[in-house]
Amino acid sequence: MARLSIRHETTYRYGRPVAFGPQRLMVRPRDSHADRLVDASLELSPPGDTRWLYDALGNCICWYHPHGEADRLSIVSNLVMERYPAPLLTLADPHTAAPVIYSVADRVVLEPFIAPTTDVDPAVQTWIVEHMSRPEEAAVAYLTRLTQAIRAEFAYCPREEGGAQIPGITIASGQGTCRDFAWLMIEALRRLGYAARFVTGYLYSPHLDRDGAGRAENGHRGAGATHAWCEVFLPALGWMEFDPTNGLAESPDLIRVASTRMPEPPISGAIVGDPLSCDLSVSVEVRMIGEAPEPAPAPEFADA
Repeated sequence: MARLSIRHETTYRYGRPVAFGPQRLMVRPRDSHADRLVDASLELSPPGDTRWLYDALGNCICWYHPHGEADRLSIVSNLVMERYPAPLLTLADPHTAAPVIYSVADRVVLEPFIAPTTDVDPAVQTWIVEHMSRPEEAAVAYLTRLTQAIRAEFAYCPREEGGAQIPGITIASGQGTCRDFAWLMIEALRRLGYAARFVTGYLYSPHLDRDGAGRAENGHRGAGATHAWCEVFLPALGWMEFDPTNGLAESPDLIRVASTRMPEPPISGAIVGDPLSCDLSVSVEVRMIGEAPEPAPAPEFADA
């Protein structure tokens, strides 16, 4: 068991005051056999109304509607969690061989996660064929190999603005961020008959260092910000986590918050008015309870 402290801060700064529509926050994980939420709190500015619910996929959602106008929107989530990760398993079962075969009952539920959502792209099709499973290869072994192949083949280029790029762009450019790699793997696996979904959460990096400007170095790629990876459903094993950004499979360093059919940001919403400009800053600190906290980095803002 590991106890982790997580602080996730998102700040928007505008060139002039604006009003706000409802903001959708996916920042609170649900308790499970692997994760126990010990404490959770939100710091919201400007003040506003909040309402909690579970969405159609069982994710814990907070709707936050700020009051009045402001030139700054700040959302800070503080969590304390206990993690009980399980080891990576491979079953000697023909149903866990590649290609995977789902029961009729499972397929009814999984169908939305099996159907691809992006258009057929010849470059993506070629890439999938080049990474097909081998004869008699166990599904877990194949998925782990594909995860590590994406880690090795693509350059990691973080960006805060924008959603996930389509898989064809990731392949053509040879680079992307965590959500791009997760989306590439998900859409490739769906075309091979796997049920796969998009996961947003956090990444614990035990070897994370920071340089003089506060930038993360030497740890997992994507540490210090929100993270994304994919889950794949296998018979008798259930939903399993694969992080193609770092080549990780069922890693205790992955801290799941929510899962969706398509890529969705953890925080989204609308503003009312002309902001002139918008600067976005996102920072995430994940540390083991008992570790000395990192010195606070200087804030960095990116044009949104």
